[in-house]
Amino acid sequence: MLADPSVPRSRASLITGIRFADSHSTKDLLSELGHELWVGDAAQIRVSVVRQQKTDKRDAAHILKLLVEGGFPRIWMPSSEVRDLRQLLVHRYKLVILRARVKNELQHLALNKGVQRKRKLWSQAGQQMLHELPLQPWASRRREDLLRLLEMFNQQIVPLDAAVKAEAERDPRARLLMTQPGVGPITSLAYVLTMGDVSRFARGKQVASYLGLIPREHSSGGRQKLGAISKQGNRMLRMLLVEAATIAVGYDPEFRKEYQHRCHSKPKAVAKVAAARKLAIRLYWMLRTQKPYPEVVPIESSPRVPLVLRHGG
Repeated sequence: MLADPSVPRSRASLITGIRFADSHSTKDLLSELGHELWVGDAAQIRVSVVRQQKTDKRDAAHILKLLVEGGFPRIWMPSSEVRDLRQLLVHRYKLVILRARVKNELQHLALNKGVQRKRKLWSQAGQQMLHELPLQPWASRRREDLLRLLEMFNQQIVPLDAAVKAEAERDPRARLLMTQPGVGPITSLAYVLTMGDVSRFARGKQVASYLGLIPREHSSGGRQKLGAISKQGNRMLRMLLVEAATIAVGYDPEFRKEYQHRCHSKPKAVAKVAAARKLAIRLYWMLRTQKPYPEVVPIESSPRVPLVLRHGG
């Protein structure tokens, strides 16, 4: 903590130059004590430093200067209620991943016996067929253990699905997003909790960048070189958007048209990511304009920023 008599009283409670292991728990503690915690963008803070010497004392002085001058690059922090709801989604997401691994193992056992049923393996007839597969003793033991794990995960995920649906129905923003075909309670609630106040994004492209749905770029001169998507955002939400976009392709004519057009020249995986990026931007515009589907479709494009040419350096 830095004590400077020149700092106004309104900013005297700001703590600078301290690194916290858990900013969320620190924020809750400081809120209980009547203080306000600001968390800054470390990359932007470091970029604004000209000198090459880096010490804790210099860092603290630089942060204090940014605070006093009003240039501190503050980042958005979710409330404790939002963070708790995120835990609901994360817990369900982790259990779904574990259940998928168990299903893959059971599919592998069936494939070893020449049985390929894909999704039909989880139907009642497919489960009966899986139980009747002739297996060696230890392979049979493995099958029984995996089936028990599958049943356990199903029993744990069902009430979580119900809880997510109830929370999404209580949130007006999530209900608004669910008017978009392909977007259900899980995707809508995850989007609302992850994005927070969408007014902090000026354009739809910033939303795609925040979620890691834009390509990496290493361009120089007149040559543009693009790579795979950056994947810098929330992994769970990115996966949910890809799944929702895949469903939207079957119900939304515009999504289907663009998806099929890309499939002619690009791999399907690339087309799915492009559809997920379009869906993320559309959901952003739905929240920003408070217009449901399909009213938001004509205005979902990001506003064009005029190019200003400056002469004379």
